[in-house]
Order: sequence, then C-alpha cells, then structure tokens
Amino acid sequence: MLDFINDLWAFLKVRKKMWLLPIFIILALLGGLVVATQQSSLATLIYTLF
Repeated sequence: MLDFINDLWAFLKVRKKMWLLPIFIILALLGGLVVATQQSSLATLIYTLF
C-alpha cells in the first residue's frame, strides 16, 4: 500500500497534477466512511447525521 502511495505521489509531482490530490483525499475519506459504517454501532450515528 505504501508503495502505491509513493508511486501516486511521484506521478502527481512529475506530471504536475496536484489538483488531483484533493480528489484522491476525499475519495479515501469517503471509502473510510463506508468501511467504518459497516459496524452497527457507528452506522446509527452516521445515518442520523445524513
């Protein structure tokens, strides 16, 4: 996983595509939210927020 992140960072730096970094961060946070809501205790809290 760390190798993938290093390769992604090198790609963004070389190609000067830094505008993609916030998109990747938001996608990772949303993915983490989906994984976190699989647990029933946290799911009720998230569902009340949305």
